[in-house]
Amino acid sequence: MGKYNFDEVIDRKNTNCLKYDFAVERHRPADVLPLWVADMDFKTASPILDVIKETANHGIFGYTESKQDYVDAVTGWFKRRFDTQLEGEWLVKTPGVVFALALAIKAYTNKGDAVLVQPPVYYPFFEVIEDNDRKLVKNNLVYQDGKYVIDFDDFEKKIEENNVHLFLLCSPHNPVGRVWTKEELRRITEVCKKHDVIIVADEIHCDFVYEGYEHTPILKASPDYADGIVLCTAPSKTFNLAGLQTSNIFIPDKKLRHLFKKELAASGYSQLNTFGINACTVAYNSGEEWLDELKEYLQGNLDFVRNFLKEKLPQIKLVEPEGTYLVWLDMSGLGLSKAELNDLVTNKAKLWLDSGHIFGSEYDQFQRIVIACPRATLEEALNRLQKAINSKKANN
Repeated sequence: MGKYNFDEVIDRKNTNCLKYDFAVERHRPADVLPLWVADMDFKTASPILDVIKETANHGIFGYTESKQDYVDAVTGWFKRRFDTQLEGEWLVKTPGVVFALALAIKAYTNKGDAVLVQPPVYYPFFEVIEDNDRKLVKNNLVYQDGKYVIDFDDFEKKIEENNVHLFLLCSPHNPVGRVWTKEELRRITEVCKKHDVIIVADEIHCDFVYEGYEHTPILKASPDYADGIVLCTAPSKTFNLAGLQTSNIFIPDKKLRHLFKKELAASGYSQLNTFGINACTVAYNSGEEWLDELKEYLQGNLDFVRNFLKEKLPQIKLVEPEGTYLVWLDMSGLGLSKAELNDLVTNKAKLWLDSGHIFGSEYDQFQRIVIACPRATLEEALNRLQKAINSKKANN
């Protein structure tokens, strides 16, 4: 028994919680059980709660900036956990990783330029490209033998055909849960270096990797291409701090860093959230015990999902995740249309999941579910799904 109780069910309703309080506004039934947005239903680590309380009790929330202890905490984490040396001078702070992706697109491309992604992928990747009037180019991952892999021939072909000079990498990959190997990352950077493609790597889920797998930061995999890489990190997923809007972007190349910082200044943004700075520092200095216990609990949740589907819902295939607390479910075995599947999940099972089509139009037979919740919540969700499917069978 660990120090932390991840079985505790905490009522998040009526807290302006995006996950629980906006079903009706997002056109869902009021009584859905939400497992969609990628935050966790767990209290964060005690040391983080303590520093937030101390900050609140101080009572003054003026302009705040980080000092060397913040830099040391962030870089120390990546040195300890990933044996990767990140330099303080590379660091640019932003309120979020998606915000940073948008800045990178503005900094390194012009309107009409092509930007490459690998669907099915986190849907804001599409939005920040198209909303900034860039051309979306897709190197679709290949689903084979229950696993997604990169089509490297197509990867290079799409770069050549579309004159791509910016690639958004998701590592570990959301939603399919791949933890790219060092060899895969090396192949990516070799192609990108050959064609002068800047890699902007979203590694926000880097701390969630399951037993038998290892996350390799792309700067560690390919230090010889550091001048072509922008590494996006944050404590938000790791410690459930998304609402504190703190992200750390590492840009080794001085020119790329200057262009990025220029776009940041043009956006009108400067200092981070006061609570975010203090929480990030403490999280990376004192949050490892909490995280290690959490990862063990998440492994148990994944095992629970795998066994439940195998025993009670064999029509639904688990795309085995190597990392993240997101699970990508292949529901094509149910034989339903896109509309029928979404109706089953939302209106019959009363679940709020992320429908696969938002990660790419080709993926309407998939659903993404967040397993970072108490096991009782997860069990309730899967029981609802089983009941809805059995009821549909009985009525057919």
